[in-house]
This record gives sequence, C-alpha cells and structure tokens, in this order.
Amino acid sequence: MTTTVQEIDLRYPVGKFDFDAAINEADYPMLIAAIAETPGALRHAVAGLSPNQIATRYRPGGWTVKQVVHHVPDSHLNAYTRFKLALTEDEPTIKPYDEAAWAELADSRKVPIEVSLDLLDALHLRWVALLRSMEPADFNRTFRHPEHGRVPTLKQLLGLYAWHGRHHVAHINSLKKREGW
Repeated sequence: MTTTVQEIDLRYPVGKFDFDAAINEADYPMLIAAIAETPGALRHAVAGLSPNQIATRYRPGGWTVKQVVHHVPDSHLNAYTRFKLALTEDEPTIKPYDEAAWAELADSRKVPIEVSLDLLDALHLRWVALLRSMEPADFNRTFRHPEHGRVPTLKQLLGLYAWHGRHHVAHINSLKKREGW
C-alpha cells in the first residue's frame, strides 16, 4: 500500500520525532515548558467541540478525537513512570504497552474526555515538578526499551514527549481547520 503525502502530513502534522537530533542542556527549559503547556493546549484544542466532533477521526484510519485525548495521559503516565524508573534504577528495562489496544478499551471509548483532561493536568503538575528538580547529569540516565532495541537517555525522552504533546494537539487542530470548526 502506498502512502500519499497528504496522509503523511495528517499522521505527522508537526513532522516525525528525530531520536538522533542533538538535545543540549540549554534545551531542557524549553522542552520542559513544552511539556508543561501540553494540558492547556490539549484542553484548548477540544474546547467547544460537540459530541459528534469529538467522535470524528482526525484522519482516515486514525483515532477519534476522544481516543487521542485519552491516549495522551495514557502515554504520558508511561513516560512519567519511565523517568522515575531511570532516575532510581541503573538502566531499567521498561514495560512496553500496546497503545492501539489501549485506545480501544472501554475507558477510551466511553469515559468523557474531561476525565483525561483532568488526569493530564494533575499528572503534568507532578511530572514537570520532577523534571525541574533534575540535575543536568540526570538527563543522561538511560533505560532499555525491549521492543525497539534502544537504550535512550532521559534527554531523548524529554524531547520525545515535548514533541508528543504538540503532535497530538496538532492532530486535533488540523482536523478543526480542515473541517472549518
């Protein structure tokens, strides 16, 4: 199956994350600020949407807006846990999860999005406090991802999740723009 440029843009509206991009100590405050802004940006993106709009897929074959909203705290809870594991253990092996399967569970389909927006607010208060308390050397700590065969640093994870929030907010905002909402 061939993928068109339009489908690629819909899937990655802010571009793909580059694990090989350099992340320096000077970047940490900006990346932490991006993570801190994610709950408000997501809340703003869905403000005023009707139930039918929330049930709309952001792209053909993609998740609904509701599934995207529920996915963000699912993913960020895992990231927060990975930070804490890497800060307290030497190169821990993390537990991967099937995000697509999680998005199909009843809580992602039936629970109102406000629950996940509130969860994201609370989670990010804790996570950002942790991030801001870290010493520069802490961002060089690593963990092992058994599915990807990578041993990423926490600074790479910081960059990934600063991107991840923007990525999913852009899914919703680009849908709203395309639909004229």
